[in-house]
Amino acid sequence: MSKPESLPEFYHHHFKELPASHSPEKGQVNVFRLEDVLAPSAEPVQYSRRDFYKITLIRGRNAYHYADKSLEIAGPTLLFFNPQVPYTWQPLSDDTTGFFCIFREEFFRGWGNPTLTELPLFQPSSTPSYPLSAAQDEAVSALYAKMLTELDSDYPLKYELLRNYTSELIHYALKLRPSEARYQHPDAKSRLTSVFLELLERQFPIESPSRRFALRSASDFARHLAVHVNHLNRCVRDTTGKTTTDHIAERVAGEARALLRHTDWNIAEVGYSLGFDEPANFNYFFKKHTGLVPSAFRRV
Repeated sequence: MSKPESLPEFYHHHFKELPASHSPEKGQVNVFRLEDVLAPSAEPVQYSRRDFYKITLIRGRNAYHYADKSLEIAGPTLLFFNPQVPYTWQPLSDDTTGFFCIFREEFFRGWGNPTLTELPLFQPSSTPSYPLSAAQDEAVSALYAKMLTELDSDYPLKYELLRNYTSELIHYALKLRPSEARYQHPDAKSRLTSVFLELLERQFPIESPSRRFALRSASDFARHLAVHVNHLNRCVRDTTGKTTTDHIAERVAGEARALLRHTDWNIAEVGYSLGFDEPANFNYFFKKHTGLVPSAFRRV
């Protein structure tokens, strides 16, 4: 998988020349109308991770490829992307409009905000999209309009205001989440399961064939979490209805699909990076979980 796209690379890919008010040297946040990056001369959006966060309001029919998932959306949608997950975007109609802002984590550091990685919107395993009604689209669009106005201003504290507006976008989406999604860890079983799932997710994405998936079994995770494997298995099964092994296999299969689809690594390299020393073992695993051998999946 390619290295994460940096902010300078992002600007180079999408803009020949930025307005002075949008200069990347002027702060750790930037705001754009989506139409401005849809110019015919713009380079296609590559499937990769970025080293910055992105919040997008998009309208029209569009497809996002996020980790190993493909998501088709229609109508106004608020989307959240984090540096841990690779993604790309593809317009499916010619009426796409909207806004987006990009920022690094240090933009929020030291201002009393929660760490971005602690927010459910930016968890690698979370769903990144939030469909909006017409009224919600209007409210979110008004926030972006304020951000663009402030970016063009000469107010000396405008980045403090931009930080507040970005926080407001985040909290707007948090309030859209169902109440049950915000209720976490009612007991010790739930807490341990959450830690296990977070630890599993932290091992992805795999960035090079030489970087291997390290914790491959329930016993590996139990040792890392300093609990008995039977206790871990029981907690995970009681909380999620799936075994620890099921979760690991599903996540490995998902990463395998992403690597086969979006990298040029050969099949042996993909299998090795996911902990399979023998290509035959990887082929058996992949067919068991997807119904296709890796070579056939790549041809689909």
